[in-house]
Amino acid sequence: MIAMLMALNAAAIDTMLPALGLIGDHFALKSDNDQQLIIFSYLVGFSAPQLVFGPISDRYGRVGLLKLCLVGYIIFGAACIYAPSFGFLILFRFLQGVVSSGTRVIAVSIVRDLLAGRGMAKIMSLVMTVFMIVPIIAPIVGQAVMVYSWRWTFGILVVLGILTLIWVTIRLPETLDEDKRQSLRPKAFITAYIDVLKIRQTAGYMAASGVIYGSLFAFLGASEQVFREVFHQEENFALLFAGVAITMALVSFLNSRMVEKFGMRRISHIVQLLFIVFALANVVILSVFGEKLILFYPLFAMTIGCFGMLGANFNAIAMEPHGKNAGSASAAYGFATTGIASLFGGLVARQYDGSVIPILYGFLFLGVLSMACVMITERGKLFQNSY
Repeated sequence: MIAMLMALNAAAIDTMLPALGLIGDHFALKSDNDQQLIIFSYLVGFSAPQLVFGPISDRYGRVGLLKLCLVGYIIFGAACIYAPSFGFLILFRFLQGVVSSGTRVIAVSIVRDLLAGRGMAKIMSLVMTVFMIVPIIAPIVGQAVMVYSWRWTFGILVVLGILTLIWVTIRLPETLDEDKRQSLRPKAFITAYIDVLKIRQTAGYMAASGVIYGSLFAFLGASEQVFREVFHQEENFALLFAGVAITMALVSFLNSRMVEKFGMRRISHIVQLLFIVFALANVVILSVFGEKLILFYPLFAMTIGCFGMLGANFNAIAMEPHGKNAGSASAAYGFATTGIASLFGGLVARQYDGSVIPILYGFLFLGVLSMACVMITERGKLFQNSY
């Protein structure tokens, strides 16, 4: 169920990726890069509201607020289907991102209500493994339904939202006990966020996550253009995208088997270094031998695959010190990994100029910057086998 709640956000991004070019043509956009706004408007809406949903869920519990967010997800998904203009489509996408942010905060908070440390990292890895089924399937489904109309790619979101709402209503108990609920006074939740940011490992790993996730968001925003224009793989886009998602899923599953033995820090630091190495190798190889799919794709899949370990481990490290204020901590972490990442991801994706190399340079820069955040947080002591 947690995987499904988080998968709603993946579906809201991945389902319409094959249709971005068609949507751009329908609304006669002046620049191909403008179609990226369909993704980034959702991500922008998804970021800051988490800071509100977190304290509310800490005060009133998880289930009631979650149901309201799911209803909003369904309503704004339906509004996207009938959007009369590109401006309205972007508005509805933004609002859908706002309510979706609540589902993400509450999903992570529920896990933290019940688990902590390596136990949480293991469960989140398994959740991410199931969650990765959506990026594998969603573009294929989206490509299939856009034969009828690109608007059907948003109709899928409505169906998924309804099914999830039914499931939550029938099966999900409240996980936040009455005696653990926090005050909703403005001073109280502002103090809660200050307390979260005072903890070095939480603030540091939020920053590191927000920066490196910019690479993933840049890929999501520009992937359709890259595979269609650079590598001329428009018909195979869904399959190529699925291959990247499968790599992430396998790496995430591997993390769930390894993390309790080797620890979150050691694994995530090694993988973060590999991310930089893979991105650098891809830049060098494509610069020397030209932009060929057979050279680009394996290294690129491994680069994005690193998020299968980075996501769950960085999340668990940041959340580990927080028990009673898990909602606020989850909200702050979610804001960092979407707000900061949306900014960096949008900047990197907009560098696309008909070549994939500028985007890979962006990956390299963000990887190094994220590693710097981790080194500062850990005071230069990396690869430690500890919480």
